[in-house]
Amino acid sequence: MTDDDMELVRGSGNVYRDFERPNAGLEQARAIIAAKIIGVLDDRHLSTRDAEKLTGVSHSEFSRIRNAQLRRFTLDRMIAILGKLDEDVEVNVTFRPRQHSEDRPNSL
Repeated sequence: MTDDDMELVRGSGNVYRDFERPNAGLEQARAIIAAKIIGVLDDRHLSTRDAEKLTGVSHSEFSRIRNAQLRRFTLDRMIAILGKLDEDVEVNVTFRPRQHSEDRPNSL
């Protein structure tokens, strides 16, 4: 395969939106928070069991976060977990009209 055989497609910045997932914004937000939780655990060299002892959050929940099984988590629950890990969270929300896939440039 040569470079001529490849096409560059620019994403929107939200992979869930690019693949037209129904709750793309929510899924992206959960993924960002999960990445932060995982980063805190890694930076502090905490196992899921150590994190459970520190926070009172079940080690199985930390395992789900590490394995990107995020559907059962609400945003407020994940933010609360970050708080229990001594992290402050600032949330900014932006509202804009939803674009339909045919209106979006470079849609997949």
